[in-house]
Amino acid sequence: MNKSVTLNPNPLVRYLQKDSADFTKEDIIKYMEANEIRMINFRYVAEDGRLKSLNFVVSSREHLDAILSAGERVDGSSLFSFMEAGSSDLYVVPRYRTAFLNPFSDTPSIEILCSFYDHNGQALESAPENILRKADKHFTASTGMNMKFLGELEYYVNSERTSIFPASDQKGYHESEPFAKFEGMRKEALKLIAQCGGQIKYGHAEVGTFSAENEAYEQHEIEFLPTNPEFAADQMLIAKWVLRMLAEKLNVEISFAPKITVGKAGSGLHFHMLVEKDGKNIMLDKNELSDVARKVIAGILDMADALTAFGNTIPTSYLRLVPHQEAPTNICWGDRNRSALVRVPLGWTGGVENMIFDANPNIKIDPACTGNKQTVEFRAPDGSANIHLTIAGLITAAEHGLNLTDALERAEKLYVNGNIFKEMPKNGLEQLPTSCFESANRLDGKRELFEKNNIFPERVISHTINKLKSFEDADLSERLYGKNDEIRELVLKYIHCQ
Repeated sequence: MNKSVTLNPNPLVRYLQKDSADFTKEDIIKYMEANEIRMINFRYVAEDGRLKSLNFVVSSREHLDAILSAGERVDGSSLFSFMEAGSSDLYVVPRYRTAFLNPFSDTPSIEILCSFYDHNGQALESAPENILRKADKHFTASTGMNMKFLGELEYYVNSERTSIFPASDQKGYHESEPFAKFEGMRKEALKLIAQCGGQIKYGHAEVGTFSAENEAYEQHEIEFLPTNPEFAADQMLIAKWVLRMLAEKLNVEISFAPKITVGKAGSGLHFHMLVEKDGKNIMLDKNELSDVARKVIAGILDMADALTAFGNTIPTSYLRLVPHQEAPTNICWGDRNRSALVRVPLGWTGGVENMIFDANPNIKIDPACTGNKQTVEFRAPDGSANIHLTIAGLITAAEHGLNLTDALERAEKLYVNGNIFKEMPKNGLEQLPTSCFESANRLDGKRELFEKNNIFPERVISHTINKLKSFEDADLSERLYGKNDEIRELVLKYIHCQ
């Protein structure tokens, strides 16, 4: 028995006794035959960033083999606005490593994520998963390094206000049952996401709690482990799907929207990242942030305003990016600083590895077990983000920083220490966009950085700009000031983003 997979929650991994990265077509057929599974569902991400599905009832082994070998045709014009109806056929081809057992279906079924290919059998240039794959491959080929990512998925659960133990307003951070009413739902989500292949770090209640009329709103967060960019994006999409399916089952409302109401904490979709070389995290140099890490930060800050075009894609995104709500408004970075756009979190350095011995006297633990966990965190994106394009943009920005001749000087100039809302640096800081319209303009001004090396196709950038401008929200904050009913109407319009 392969001991490395005995605790893996994915049923396919345990049955096949191999890591999902090594799944083959024959493995999936073997599992489905042994467990008498007659349905397989293709899943894929279209232009809108949501998971789509195509369902198959398997009639024979030969039929299943054909499905898994060749994929299927779909109408690309209904999935991507830039495709003409007259020549819109696309192929969706399964990626075996993504297969998992559907935890919700009454009829046992296998779900498998797919990639898009055009009529020539080439990866579809503008497909989100292909843009991310191109960015990842180019970064590794040009730098000799690779990046890993993890996401922090925040969300609100909304239900009738019936609890005997109501949580305190805006004081829900790490609250437990019975004050955190939906801890049980969160733990069930953690279990199911893991069964679907997700690699989870932890889950907890978040700051945001409040009541409105007869409704109670409760905020939670699920954070993942660092992994390769494609898998990092895939597992967050699956996590959103699992949470929405659970909400439907429990008859409660769940939202990943950036803002639920003014004056209360919004929901972000923060991304942590690290750079590896030869399998080792190189974000630190003798317990200090390395030059590589500082150059990556410089590149991200230089492209941060344009990155909002992929990470903050609806008008209510900019109701979240306001002062005093633990959301960034200015382009800067800092250590452990939640008011900064890029935060360097604690990383188990500087002798803190001895904490375990202080807490547990007379034990023997290898201090190396803590390892180098240092990451940097990009705090602007929210639940409206196109996850694949946001990560692709961050990889592109990181490579940009590594190529900037004055990257270290830029990083030093944009470093802040302390709360910038209370102590703004003397020379001031550039602001993030305050609307979708402004975000579009920032992207337009820096589009060549994204289109370089053919990572982001020109038509994807143009479509993104046009879509953001179509909201016509350039002066939305001013128009809505003090108009609570209109703000509420806007929030409800975008409550189920992405």
